[in-house]
Amino acid sequence: MIASAEHAASYYAATARDNQPYPLLDGEICADVCVVGGGLTGVNTALELALRGHSVVLLEARRIGWGASGRNGGQLIRGIGHDVSGFGKYVGEEGVRYLERAGVDSVTLVAERIDEFAIDCDLRWGFCELANTPAQFAGLREEHEHLLASGYPHPFELVEPQRMHQVVASDCYAGGLIDMGSGHLHPLDLVSGEARAASRLGVRIFEQSPVLRIEHGSQVVVHCAQGRVRADSLVLGCNAHLDELEPKLSGKVLPAGSYVIVTEPLPEELASSLIPLNLALCDQKVGLDYYRLTADRRLLFGGACHYSGSDPRDIGAYMRPKMLKVFPQLAKVRIDYQWGGMIGITANRFPQVGRLAQHPNVFFAQGYSGHGLNVTHWSAKLLAEAISVGQSKGLDVFGAVPHLTFPGGKLLRSPLLALGMLWYRMKEVIG
Repeated sequence: MIASAEHAASYYAATARDNQPYPLLDGEICADVCVVGGGLTGVNTALELALRGHSVVLLEARRIGWGASGRNGGQLIRGIGHDVSGFGKYVGEEGVRYLERAGVDSVTLVAERIDEFAIDCDLRWGFCELANTPAQFAGLREEHEHLLASGYPHPFELVEPQRMHQVVASDCYAGGLIDMGSGHLHPLDLVSGEARAASRLGVRIFEQSPVLRIEHGSQVVVHCAQGRVRADSLVLGCNAHLDELEPKLSGKVLPAGSYVIVTEPLPEELASSLIPLNLALCDQKVGLDYYRLTADRRLLFGGACHYSGSDPRDIGAYMRPKMLKVFPQLAKVRIDYQWGGMIGITANRFPQVGRLAQHPNVFFAQGYSGHGLNVTHWSAKLLAEAISVGQSKGLDVFGAVPHLTFPGGKLLRSPLLALGMLWYRMKEVIG
């Protein structure tokens, strides 16, 4: 994937409400906190810190929302992205309950952010988790029971196989679980709106300012090509684009390619027949499908996941058969947009949020494994708490979960993970 300094040619970039650029860093400036990365993690950490009265500089190598934050599927789904019950041996029963609450409260936090700063980003409530097999539907039954027992505050409904056409006009599924406390939105408009809010609060934002090196110490010095930032604390929110900027973190996140296509605008009758309730939808395959309708009635269809480090030569040609398997009725529909991007995958699919043991004034959040729209906001809140008051109970919970370094070094990590994912796909096919 060629890294342009401008946004990918996505539907989001073409329809963005705010495309005003920020200046590049030129000269030396000082701040309480320097944030590296202009995605949802970095922008929201800067915003949270500004609300707490800190002076903040945010450095983005390209454009605000250039990475996964501005080109993802736009699905705002409850949860941390993993069944957190398995982490009880590290965080205890109370820690598990905290993580489950965080998965719900993080969605509320996004909604509050949108409301507080009047961000127009096409937010719509409603999501359906799809079962591809009867065994997966049995898992959704268990999830439904858990939501009932936990007192989940939003409407939710188990959809039996014979009723699935009320949700989606496809014969691919063995049932579903509707959650009206999750939904979908325009992610680039979200992060751009949050950045503009941060800027109004005094955050100094610089684009086209890639960080070349970090000078550690009681004060951190962050070096760019034409300037540098001196700060008491540093936040690294680069996720899949960290590269080798901080080697202690880079080996714990594997960049993986994910891809999206968007159709031409659909006739109203066709659009409403495909997804009658206008929900966001996502299945449970290893190389999952996710899709939804945009505000102007296009079908946005994404998924796949490449761990090999190489992208399809023609994303549209690669993704179209996947879309037609779900919706064969779209065989004659034109594809208007196609793009890809990198997401940060961790070995245990759990996000990494904490501070460097070797440099306690350096904080980080990364590895959302494709579930970052809400979790980025929660991570930002925890990082801001830790920096502002010196501690964060939530940060301690996240930090208690151990994270493996991917084996094999930089050259072998992707091939080894690709082999691992092939194994899971084979198990999926076999049943």
